[in-house]
Amino acid sequence: MIILAATPIGNLGDASRRLIEALENATVVAAEDTRTTQRLLAGLGVENRPRLIALHDHNEKERAAELVELAREDDLLVLSDAGMPTVSDPGFGLVAAAAAAGVTVTAIPGPSAVVTALAVAGLPTDRFAFEGFPRRKPGERRKAFAQLASEERTLVFFESPSRVASTLEDLASAFGADRPAAVCRELTKLYEEVKRGTLAELAAWAAEGVRGEIAIVVGGATAREVAFPDAVTQVLELVRGGTRLKEAAAEVAAQTGHSSRELYQAALAVKR
Repeated sequence: MIILAATPIGNLGDASRRLIEALENATVVAAEDTRTTQRLLAGLGVENRPRLIALHDHNEKERAAELVELAREDDLLVLSDAGMPTVSDPGFGLVAAAAAAGVTVTAIPGPSAVVTALAVAGLPTDRFAFEGFPRRKPGERRKAFAQLASEERTLVFFESPSRVASTLEDLASAFGADRPAAVCRELTKLYEEVKRGTLAELAAWAAEGVRGEIAIVVGGATAREVAFPDAVTQVLELVRGGTRLKEAAAEVAAQTGHSSRELYQAALAVKR
């Protein structure tokens, strides 16, 4: 079978007994970075030295079939660098191929940056959505945020330190400057920090520079929360991302309840 194993996201003390036992007994491990896995084995005091096979974003499509066949004969332990494989990490393609081939897939649950950030953010946890890493290109990112502006569930994003400030600025523009949010940095590590505030406040804070592994948690929209001027801004963001004005107005109208015709006319007036 294929065994997806969650690894610590920072603190090695979070490694479960099941993970350690799996590492001690594994003969083959598919790892996002074999060097990280070697450090994990050493850090946990595991003397077993299984065969390590690299499985990452650049080779998963080519390697999946081979690894599925290997898992027919022996247990294959799958590890990402931190957290659960397949969640913003390699593994989805392998699991899909295994499911199609009738090979059993199971998991050893454990640390997750998504759930950890959600738990400490101080925002509603009853309904949430994980959006992974935002698009790198500003236009595509703003378009994606405009489409999420009326989402009523709490949203969780990952982001690199170099883009945190610009991402928070784009979120404030699309969701409204006063939307509550939290930036969770270096979770479970020595310099763990959770910064809470409005999107505008957090964008100003991040402009001075942020280091470490980052998760951003944003409160969901309340029903009909989006004011008309903000809805117009969403239309313009979609247009800047490449959507035709008429289509952008219709999309934002469907999300906010404002008139598509009025949004179109207001956005057209701004463009002129």
